[in-house]
Amino acid sequence: MRVLFLGGTGVISSACSQLAAERGVELYVLNRGRTARPVPEGATLLQGDVRDPASVEAALGGLGFRVFDAVVNWIAFTPEHLEADLALFRDRTRQYVFISSASAYQTPPQRLPITESTPLRNPYWRYAQGKIACEERLTQAYRDEGFPMTIVRPSHTYDRTLLPFDGGYTVLDRMRRGAKVIVHGDGTSLWTLTHHRDFALGFVGLLGNPQALGEAFHITSDEVLTWNQIVDLVARAAGTEARVVHLPSELIAAFDAEWGAGLLGDKAHSMVFDNTKIKRAVPEYRATVPFARGAEEIIAWFDADPARGRVDARMDALMDRMIGAYEGAFPHP
Repeated sequence: MRVLFLGGTGVISSACSQLAAERGVELYVLNRGRTARPVPEGATLLQGDVRDPASVEAALGGLGFRVFDAVVNWIAFTPEHLEADLALFRDRTRQYVFISSASAYQTPPQRLPITESTPLRNPYWRYAQGKIACEERLTQAYRDEGFPMTIVRPSHTYDRTLLPFDGGYTVLDRMRRGAKVIVHGDGTSLWTLTHHRDFALGFVGLLGNPQALGEAFHITSDEVLTWNQIVDLVARAAGTEARVVHLPSELIAAFDAEWGAGLLGDKAHSMVFDNTKIKRAVPEYRATVPFARGAEEIIAWFDADPARGRVDARMDALMDRMIGAYEGAFPHP
């Protein structure tokens, strides 16, 4: 297959690029060349600005062929981004894959597990609303003109460089120096974390797959954890214990609107997924990396080079203020 990734070197897409190249896909990765993650051996890097159609045209112009078996846009967030792709790739691809988000699903969900037929509605988070609008535009293009789209909705997908907390490494640093760390709500809401290598196995199986045309899929792990368990697994991998303070998501939102939007529009609600559809389309798909192992990979990566651990002073101070305000209002004996 001949496949074009627009983006292709991010947390999720880097694993997909690697697996596609290993499987012999003729892979082209188009980006601005400003990433710390290199394209895999065997892939061709095209330098261009995805937001500039003329730049994309110029990057593609010297390839000597016209049609891709699949084009994947990893970094489209608004319908305007899709309009440019529709104009560029209507006659240049047999499949167009849009990377949406599981945060587009009904929030809070009325029933679990989430399936691909769960309604799309998120009144809390602009990011999710943009993804929903993109899906609606692609669905219209498929219905009106047969545009060969596929929609993929990742949930919380990570690699060894990504701690699953707002504040990232700052939370790990607080754990190790004995400072209190924040867990939203009472920490018992259910969450799904997916390793990027697991995601890649399902995703690459959709490329060139006729069962995927006109369809939407989420690709997640089947492992379900509470946020208390997630924090404990990270602390255990780091050789420490977490001093947890549970704060209402609404309080966090009052202190930091962006953090709050990501909670109220996503992480504060239990999200459990039914992966029957992706397993039917890609029979080999199975998530095999439990988060306990993923947490060990994350800690090992940070500990291998102290320069990777950067404390966000603003976030660190913000956490202290929130904890202080909450404990001041509700003092413990």
